[in-house]
Amino acid sequence: MGLFDDLGRFLETRIDEFLKNNPQLELQALEEKLYEQEQETRRLLADLRLREKQVEAEILTTAQEIQRWHVRIEKARTAGRKDLAEPAEAHEASLLREGNQKWGQMQVLKERIQQTEELQKKIQIRRQELQTEIKQVKATQAAQASQRWAVDGWNQSATKIDDPLEQKFQQWETQEELEEMKRKMGR
Repeated sequence: MGLFDDLGRFLETRIDEFLKNNPQLELQALEEKLYEQEQETRRLLADLRLREKQVEAEILTTAQEIQRWHVRIEKARTAGRKDLAEPAEAHEASLLREGNQKWGQMQVLKERIQQTEELQKKIQIRRQELQTEIKQVKATQAAQASQRWAVDGWNQSATKIDDPLEQKFQQWETQEELEEMKRKMGR
């Protein structure tokens, strides 16, 4: 196990060093996680709104049933039909309880929708902040690379400029640095 522990610590150290040298990668990973959370929040919001519409329709249907039974109760009372009026009143009471439960469900859904909307806004704001940070890190890295290239180019040109092999390597290295900068800026 000692070998695996050593290897694990070595890899963790190397990854930490890599992330310290490439902070934009860590920021991009965070931004990607936030994007996934934002998408998940959107799906949840859509589901909650759909459920809210369903409960609203159920409440409306229940209210219409309550009205229908209320009319029947009045009709039975007027006709002196206690045998029909009393069970109809019990049925109406049952519908009222059902309606109250559905109303409570709708209120809970409305609260969850509001909380989810607030969460979505927070995620969007944090994503925008991260995107700004990523741009700043990229700009800083590009400026540092440009400075390094200028200093290295000056130092290299001040030495061994007459050596044709040195010149070929300098051209090749300069071209590679430019390509790397283009790749980084293109992201």
